[in-house]
Amino acid sequence: MSLSSFKEILKPCSYRSQSESQPSTSCYSQTSLSNTLNNPRKPPKSSLSQQLLRLEDDYNSLLPSKEINIQRNHRPDVIVQREFDDDDVQLKEEEEEDDDIGRRFETFDPTGPYEPLVLSTSPSVQVPASINCRLLEHQREGVKFLYNLYKKNCGGILGDDMGLGKTIQAIAFLSAVYEKDGDMTSPPNRREDSKGPVLIICPSSVIQNWESEFSKWSTFNVAIYHGTNRDTIIEKIESHGIEIVITSFDTYRVNEKNLSQLINWEIVIVDEAHRLKNAKSKLYEACLSIKTRNRYGLTGTIMQNKIMELFNLFDWVVPGGLGSREHFRDYYEEPLKHGQRSSAPERYVEIAQKRKQHLVSVLHKYLLRRTKEETIGHLMMGKEDNVVFCAMSEVQKRVYRRMLEIPDIQCLINKDVPCSCGNPLKQVECCKRTVPDGVIWPYLHKDNPDGCDSCPFCLVLPCLTKLQQISNHLELIKPNSKDEADKQKKDMAFASQVFGSDIDVVGGYAQNESFMGLSDVEHCGKMKALEKLMSSWILHGDKILLFSYSVRMLDILEKLLIRKGYSFSRLDGSTPTAMRQSLVDDFNSSPSKQVFLISTRAGGLGLNLVSANRVVIFDPNWNPAHDLQAQDRSFRFGQKRHVVVFRLLAAGSLEELVYTRQVYKQQLSNIAVSGKLEKRYFEGVQDCKEFQGELFGISNLFRDLSDKLFTSEIIQSHDKQGTAHNDHEHENENENEQEGEKHILSDFGMCFLPPQARDNSELFNNKRIAPVSKELGIVYAHRNEDIISHKHGCDVDMMQEVPTQIHSSLPTHMAKKKYGEKANASLRRAHKIKQFRRLATFMGMQVVEFSKWFLSASLVEREQALKKYKRRRDRT
Repeated sequence: MSLSSFKEILKPCSYRSQSESQPSTSCYSQTSLSNTLNNPRKPPKSSLSQQLLRLEDDYNSLLPSKEINIQRNHRPDVIVQREFDDDDVQLKEEEEEDDDIGRRFETFDPTGPYEPLVLSTSPSVQVPASINCRLLEHQREGVKFLYNLYKKNCGGILGDDMGLGKTIQAIAFLSAVYEKDGDMTSPPNRREDSKGPVLIICPSSVIQNWESEFSKWSTFNVAIYHGTNRDTIIEKIESHGIEIVITSFDTYRVNEKNLSQLINWEIVIVDEAHRLKNAKSKLYEACLSIKTRNRYGLTGTIMQNKIMELFNLFDWVVPGGLGSREHFRDYYEEPLKHGQRSSAPERYVEIAQKRKQHLVSVLHKYLLRRTKEETIGHLMMGKEDNVVFCAMSEVQKRVYRRMLEIPDIQCLINKDVPCSCGNPLKQVECCKRTVPDGVIWPYLHKDNPDGCDSCPFCLVLPCLTKLQQISNHLELIKPNSKDEADKQKKDMAFASQVFGSDIDVVGGYAQNESFMGLSDVEHCGKMKALEKLMSSWILHGDKILLFSYSVRMLDILEKLLIRKGYSFSRLDGSTPTAMRQSLVDDFNSSPSKQVFLISTRAGGLGLNLVSANRVVIFDPNWNPAHDLQAQDRSFRFGQKRHVVVFRLLAAGSLEELVYTRQVYKQQLSNIAVSGKLEKRYFEGVQDCKEFQGELFGISNLFRDLSDKLFTSEIIQSHDKQGTAHNDHEHENENENEQEGEKHILSDFGMCFLPPQARDNSELFNNKRIAPVSKELGIVYAHRNEDIISHKHGCDVDMMQEVPTQIHSSLPTHMAKKKYGEKANASLRRAHKIKQFRRLATFMGMQVVEFSKWFLSASLVEREQALKKYKRRRDRT
């Protein structure tokens, strides 16, 4: 059995039927394949190495047909299908489908046939062959999606995961609309109906990337409206000398009148469109004034913090598409939030379920969302996102507790307590509205002794920042010699208050300038764990990305790397833009480079670091999208190894609350955008004073968690509550199959991971909850993917043409007749997964282990295993 055939049985079935795509444009159609094999294709504009690879593929296609037939006739995945199926009609359908898949996969050419992708026949609109041949299949679907919206004079959002080529899909779409070819030698085509220019708004850090991609893929006249000579560009646009204008968010906001009122844009594309999440921002207001009917957003993080961000974004691309703001809040946001509460009544849960299904069906008209697992998962080795709770050092714990006792924080904690002066008012409304005896408050109000309008809540952000600094490293709260004298004086007073009797232990109030002192891990729990983890990784030849939001923290980590003798690169906000790509290229190409230190603020976008297979996020962010963007610097197309992510959190600190809020936000995003079922861990409801629960409110922010395993207790409490429900739900399942389910990977396409990637993980040993590791300083750990989702996949059919629940016992041919091809594809996918799991359980193996055995076993061994399984099944 070939590796290609085995991969295909593991590959999830597409929810889009083959019949939906046009035969003449399908990358894998029989006509295309015959043309690819018999006719030499015209080489597209590409590098020499890519053309050499195509020559090698052409040579392989000339192998004797007898050898190809032998490979096709010995396909164990068809045998597996035959042995498992009891329904003859279903068997025949699935065999035919598998044969077709096998033929397509064996002749798979990632560059595609040299033929255009037809989007419309009347009028004739097509992606040029020189571009189409370089697109992946999911990118072709994305181009079709964008054009279908354009044809209806409607906007929309391409919401693919980071790294799936949203920029390329947008360029291919524009090339089709404007009849542009990626081949410089092709004569330009002109439509009789002239079209206006295209405006692309993006972060300043990716402007050059957009310009570079346009030069590689098409022949547009592109101008950058950024920096000097902007008036000249406006004149060229008016004279039709420029077709594409690229500008940054800030430049557009400042020059809104010139770009929105003077020009009628044919198409407007906003890259990183989640920047439009705040309806009150000046950028959002400026973008609303753009004159165009075709607004498109590109973003991998459609919703980050709140469900209303979803409304703001879609109300820009499709004004009025989701109703009014008040309607959206009452009909969708509030039911979804309250239905996710852990103790929500059943009727709340049922209402939330119905509203979720309705919202997803509406969003699907304007949104195309694909993940890496769904599209290129079979081309990658997968990612494991581990959350590691590190014990703070004893000094850190004492300093953290002293911080919670300062007058500033006590004023916030006791804000609702009746005032001690005898007045019936609360403290925050009476004597404790200001904190003149505080450590932080006097500095904030040095020019206004009576306080500000938001007192004492103006203290929240500065106090949270200090708590996070203590959680990361004690040096961060010491005065910085580079700051102004006034700020150094304030920081000295704060350090004196919180260090107390431990001042000599931490080396005094002044910032430690000693190399040995800064690189010492003794008083920093997370650095202690990181040091030992990195030692293990370096020995195994791993390359590491190390992220932190604090530049001062990067300085300290740099000293640790120097002390350990590791070769490293560094990129932060002070790194010149022109040097950044050279640093990335050097790290990717140099075997000697072991670690890349990156500021999360500077390196969150545009970096492709696929040579690294270990990612460490040293400090979590309140916005989960920032941490996910950091991970995707490594986990993207071109990555050849299994990526393992480690998020380091200080156990018992504010960082636990930061992470649990991340989980809450990710779950709400999965519910509202993808219609997924999510575990209901938390009692708190965002922006609801009645249900602040364990997550929201000032009292939770400044709670002492040092003697608790806050996150662990929430998760384990949920697991205990869900045990009885799960037992009832699976009471008719085989006991062995239940045991096997516990360790099933989230994506079935990851079954061909080598066992050491999951089974022998350094910390987790194939267990969802890691044991305590005193040697590493780790008190608790889990995989983030095991915590987030209640079920793998979606309980809402995105196409809204098939009922959300189809009885599993319904034969495939009946489902096909009653519900159509989409239901049939969904059932086939579930059927394949169930088959493989049952056989793995019968063999006494977990899925990953069985996948490895299946790849290495001979055809005779596989057939014997199937016969044994069939005999046992028949007896039972």
